[in-house]
Amino acid sequence: MYKNVLIVSVAGLALVLPALASDREDDIGRVEKAGRVFHEIMATPDKGIPRDLLERAKCVAIIPGEEKAAFIFGGNYGKGVATCRTAGGWSAPMFIAVGGGSFGFQIGASFTDSVMLFMNDHALHSLLGDKFKIGGDVTVAAGPVGRQASANTDARLDAEILSYSRSKGLFAGISLDGAVVQADHSGDRSMYGHDVTHEEILGGKMAVPASAHRLIEELDSYPSHRGSDNR
Repeated sequence: MYKNVLIVSVAGLALVLPALASDREDDIGRVEKAGRVFHEIMATPDKGIPRDLLERAKCVAIIPGEEKAAFIFGGNYGKGVATCRTAGGWSAPMFIAVGGGSFGFQIGASFTDSVMLFMNDHALHSLLGDKFKIGGDVTVAAGPVGRQASANTDARLDAEILSYSRSKGLFAGISLDGAVVQADHSGDRSMYGHDVTHEEILGGKMAVPASAHRLIEELDSYPSHRGSDNR
């Protein structure tokens, strides 16, 4: 019995590892899909992310659901990108991977898109490290949905990250408490051609690649709110 389980596990690992490997074509596709996901979510403002929260956000991370993201030996895993505000506008995307906790990308044939808003400087700095735990290293809450929804909630006053999920066309706030976010260095290298630091990418020192133009243009329509704090 043990031998059979070991054989199945090894075979499964052989299938999983290529899916987690990063190459430029996959990463370009990931960035382009993140732009499409964000556009589709915000195209229905009455059911999307409140504008005033986006205007206060320091960074935005988008993890598009995809067929390669699946259950891996009982754990959930997905890959996405993050971008932060700089003096010159939104930064080039940094590649990230998210797994564990309640972060579910594939349940049967359902694929889930997720969005995270990083609301203050402490949340922003969490992206500069190699790994952090949502709900442990930074606080998280399910984000409010709708044009004026944030006016009736104190979520943004307490949480450092606001998280959302879209599955089968339904978009709603969902807590990603317990999920782990880590840097995807292979994605950064394949996109930018050499080793770059998180500070260089999120600080605006890297040129925005063509694949990210749609995403950045979408985000640029939500300018920084002057009243945003820096907790």
